[in-house]
Amino acid sequence: MLVVDDEVGVRRALERGLAAEGMEVVTASDGPTALRVALTGAFDVVLLDIMLPGLSGYRILQRMRADGVRTPVLMVSAKDGEIDQADGLDLGADGYLVKPFSFVVLVAQVRALLRRGGGARRRLTLGSLVIDRGLREVSWGGQDVSLSPREYAVLDVLASRAGSVVTKDELLRTVWGDEQAATRNAVEVYVGYLRRKLEAVGAGEVVRTIRGHGYIASTPDLDSALGNR
Repeated sequence: MLVVDDEVGVRRALERGLAAEGMEVVTASDGPTALRVALTGAFDVVLLDIMLPGLSGYRILQRMRADGVRTPVLMVSAKDGEIDQADGLDLGADGYLVKPFSFVVLVAQVRALLRRGGGARRRLTLGSLVIDRGLREVSWGGQDVSLSPREYAVLDVLASRAGSVVTKDELLRTVWGDEQAATRNAVEVYVGYLRRKLEAVGAGEVVRTIRGHGYIASTPDLDSALGNR
């Protein structure tokens, strides 16, 4: 999930607490960064503060919905007025929490959104790369990219965790299901197939090898936003 808050103490506390609940957390501290990351559509839930430097949570939410990103959004604010809450919900928020809030309540709301939002991430976007998960189609700048089912599955896993490193063992478990049914060498082979097809349409930099760790799907904008090198 994506946690957006300009208070470093709040971000760290939420990251630790949510990670302890088994959730993978990415954080952002300002509006423009949060928008770039959220527009990938690569998150199951966004926890979005309203008062942010550079761009308000309202504007981020508005842009997400205008761009077709249906990720469930739980807005968080110190403002407890009915109008503030109504504004957030009218713009497409899926819930609203008032600071200070109970962490137990937050987790319960996040889990409820996860249950309801299972089909939200039907479209993933990384720069000009678009993955339509409903149709299982991939395009780059409007040009179709023909992938085998296994190549598509590898890309889908990487793109669904855009900006984060995915290990060979994680790909093996997720794509092949049974680690005994394939080897880590099979992962290398299929990532190689995938990268060659992406390179053929000019998208060769989307999937990269992080030596000694695994693979990452990202873009320069996303790298900059998340501090990746």
